[in-house]
Amino acid sequence: MSRFVVLAINSFNHIENKTGNMLIRYMQDKVVAIIDPEKKGLTSNDVIQIGGDIPVVGSFNDAKKYNPDHLVIGNAPQGGIVSNQMLIEIKEAIRNGINIVSGMHEFLSKDIHLKKLAEQFGSKIIDLRLPPSPPSFSKGSWRKRNIPVLLIVGTDCDTGKMTTAWEIKTRLSGLNKKVKFIGTGQTGILLSDGVAIDAVISDFMSGEIENLIDTKVENDTDLIIVEGQGALSNYAYSGVTLGLMHGCMPDYLILTHDPSRSKDVMGYKMPDIMELMQLHIDLMSPFKRSSFIGINLLTFEMGESIAKNTINEFESLYKLPTTDLIRFGDSNLIKSIYNLI
Repeated sequence: MSRFVVLAINSFNHIENKTGNMLIRYMQDKVVAIIDPEKKGLTSNDVIQIGGDIPVVGSFNDAKKYNPDHLVIGNAPQGGIVSNQMLIEIKEAIRNGINIVSGMHEFLSKDIHLKKLAEQFGSKIIDLRLPPSPPSFSKGSWRKRNIPVLLIVGTDCDTGKMTTAWEIKTRLSGLNKKVKFIGTGQTGILLSDGVAIDAVISDFMSGEIENLIDTKVENDTDLIIVEGQGALSNYAYSGVTLGLMHGCMPDYLILTHDPSRSKDVMGYKMPDIMELMQLHIDLMSPFKRSSFIGINLLTFEMGESIAKNTINEFESLYKLPTTDLIRFGDSNLIKSIYNLI
């Protein structure tokens, strides 16, 4: 069994350590330590309220005693560039024969120095964002597809799209539904099949998702769940969101939202939710009818009573099943999806 140490220098928190946090949540038994010098001496539970007693250490040398065999870059910085501090820890891990798992846009396996170092010490460098070669161009196979597709979208980046997708997949599977998860970012790929859609040349975005659905989904599947990326309302990441939408051609959409935010990750005002949902429907309308079937909120910044009131307000206002799956469970969200498929 793999033993992961998560690299999250000065970024071990609820938001920035996206990949690491998902490993801690869904593969806790495989994570042996987290590297963040700012929080060394604490535990995972101290910082993000999951992960139990997984220790936070200051460096890879401090993590060696836990016998890791993989170092996973846990954070997701804007632009996907590896910092000098990160490189120091990565090189030290390689010198100890540790495999490196990276979801950065900067492909570590293409770095001549790191490649030679890895060859010398017998470690592997795995770039999760490395796009398929040759790329797949869209064939329009969605027009004959009989299996419904559910896409998770958001009002912004970091609103829990990956978590929502995996939670729905897990909960429906527990109800004996045959569900296929398609990952579109580094964490989703670690957990299942997928492609890092934001690393694909734009002309091939829709084709790569279509190809994954065509080749990875069995005919008796009840539902295909596609992990969302970016947000149509975020000017830095809207392109990948649209390419993903038109690649999977969803029948159904789930919206994710952090109600504590007044501005998005680019510092721009958050969108009107009703208008944003209608925008998704309008962009799909030339091809097929899509509909929103639920909302999952990210409420960890809120006290429990405020969070519950907010969920009730959203459900009343938007007439859609609403919950925070992690904090409050299924509510009517999973049941409503189950009844549709």
